[in-house]
Amino acid sequence: MIFITAKFRVLPEHAEAWPEISRAFTEATRSEPGCLWFDWSRSLDDANEYVLVEAFRDGDAGGAHVNSAHFKAAQAELPQYLAETPRIISQSVDQDDWSALGELEVAPRG
Repeated sequence: MIFITAKFRVLPEHAEAWPEISRAFTEATRSEPGCLWFDWSRSLDDANEYVLVEAFRDGDAGGAHVNSAHFKAAQAELPQYLAETPRIISQSVDQDDWSALGELEVAPRG
């Protein structure tokens, strides 16, 4: 899979509204057949920073994503709300889902 983490620093006046501002792009991306997940989180250290964790089945799915109409719309629409160009890490990894973090294994409750 293609595993991507990107950091978006949003202009302070748009930080609270970012989930709504990015909603159409998020929903369209999540509906792509090759999208495994597309999840936003807000930084605990910087209220203006959102972290996007996304994964696509393979390079073809990633290519379909960046060539989609909703990606092109996001390229045109979203930068006006950003303080800087988002920063990204993108890697191909040999798995297709999250692995358990064995070092913090949780014993069955009950």
